[in-house]
Amino acid sequence: MATPYVTDETGGKYIASTQRPDGTWRKQRRVKEGYVPQEEVPVYENKYVKFFKSKPELPPGLSPEATTPVTPSRPEGGEAGLSKTAKRNLKRKEKRRQQQEKDAEALSRTLDKVSLGDAAQTPSALQATPLAASDPSDSAATTEKAKKIKNLRKKLRQVEELQQRIQAGEVSQPSREQLEKLARRKVLEEELEDLELGL
Repeated sequence: MATPYVTDETGGKYIASTQRPDGTWRKQRRVKEGYVPQEEVPVYENKYVKFFKSKPELPPGLSPEATTPVTPSRPEGGEAGLSKTAKRNLKRKEKRRQQQEKDAEALSRTLDKVSLGDAAQTPSALQATPLAASDPSDSAATTEKAKKIKNLRKKLRQVEELQQRIQAGEVSQPSREQLEKLARRKVLEEELEDLELGL
């Protein structure tokens, strides 16, 4: 983009006033002879950059037709270049996806059968779905308990470390938060015992 210059009666050069995107106007600016705007200044390139830009991409004597990649035809087995394990994994993923679609269709069919007026039919129609849904919720609850136990053990370990530091004299004046942490030890131990017995 060339910058529009305006010459006044005294021979001075000016960059004409322009409008900004927000609608305000820039003042015209006086420039010296030979001024090149920042946008038009060429980017400096050292000799190494110039050398690598001028260097051909292909080795001398190699024709561009020889470098075009050959697309291999797909074998009859399906995906090209996959190992047996990868093919087996693809089959498993496909089977899992089909099973999920089948489960979703069965669920939608049972929901279509169930209506608000058929209260007697509802428990028998929905009896199979809670069993299938209970397995993931049980595993989720177990992992949640395990996380909580791990968290409680960490807190108890911190309390014990703090108590040892106080007894060793490293902490002469424990803060209010540290004292509260020490006071919570019994509660944490009881919670941990309850959770471990619940597993």
